Amino acid sequence: MIFQNLRIVFMGTPEFAVASLDALLSAGCQIVAVVTSPDQPAGRGMKLSESAVKKYAVLHQLKILQPEKLKSIEFLEELKSLQADLQIVVAFRMLPEVVWNMPHMGTINLHGSLLPQYRGAAPINWAIINGESETGVTTFKLKHEIDTGNILLQERFPIHKNETAGEVHDKMKEIGARVLLKTVRELIDGTLNEKPQTESKTKSDLRNAPKIFTENCKIDFSKSAIEIHNLVRGLSPFPGAFSELGEKKLKILKSEIEDVHHEKAIGTIETDHKSYLKIACLNGFILITELQLEGKKRMKIEEFLRGFRNF
Repeated sequence: MIFQNLRIVFMGTPEFAVASLDALLSAGCQIVAVVTSPDQPAGRGMKLSESAVKKYAVLHQLKILQPEKLKSIEFLEELKSLQADLQIVVAFRMLPEVVWNMPHMGTINLHGSLLPQYRGAAPINWAIINGESETGVTTFKLKHEIDTGNILLQERFPIHKNETAGEVHDKMKEIGARVLLKTVRELIDGTLNEKPQTESKTKSDLRNAPKIFTENCKIDFSKSAIEIHNLVRGLSPFPGAFSELGEKKLKILKSEIEDVHHEKAIGTIETDHKSYLKIACLNGFILITELQLEGKKRMKIEEFLRGFRNF
């Protein structure tokens, strides 16, 4: 196999990165080490939890590095000792130059958007929130400014009008793994052409994808039905678009649009207490089809209404 003599260090943490690591390993790539986040306390008992990438690496008996600090002398010395030809980054933290510039073939990153659009930590979420009808994946060479390096390969695919971030995520991780593998193959055989990120549009036309915070998740029912529906899709299943029900947070995880004229006050709730619950917004209603009340499990609307007769 053409991959066998290439020494690769893979860097990643969540489930999204596992598909890429699996594709590389299955193709015969020599993964000399996996760099992932330190174990984190999680759950009610605050037990240490391993990242998805670490669990995969343990299962496949790969060398694992979990540095607290990427500039620590111990980590840098161990990384250098691996003599990697190439580093690959998928859903990991920002690297200092001393790390990404270490291998002679450089460091390549897989990003979940069509760069230069949606640079940042949450490209899937923001593409859906903004109502995009397509997205894609990009492999690129790392350099100083985040998500700005030369593009290696890209692949587009549609976002369907009711798809959630979770559904796009699952589709994207497989497409991304395939594009990443193709990138490595073409890098080895010398057929890959690097292209600078062309910002033909003005900077004001470029949309960024910053980290999602709680304030991004609260639903404003004075907005249009399509804007609210896109917010719900873009934050489902996690962290979830929310409103309040009494003193509890109510996450709306799936919705539909009822595009009708009404004279109701914004935020008015209508329900038959059996099969539907809808909320008045700017130009229609948002029908809630799946939700999760704080402290409860995720439910279809019918199940929720059966349990909350006096809602």
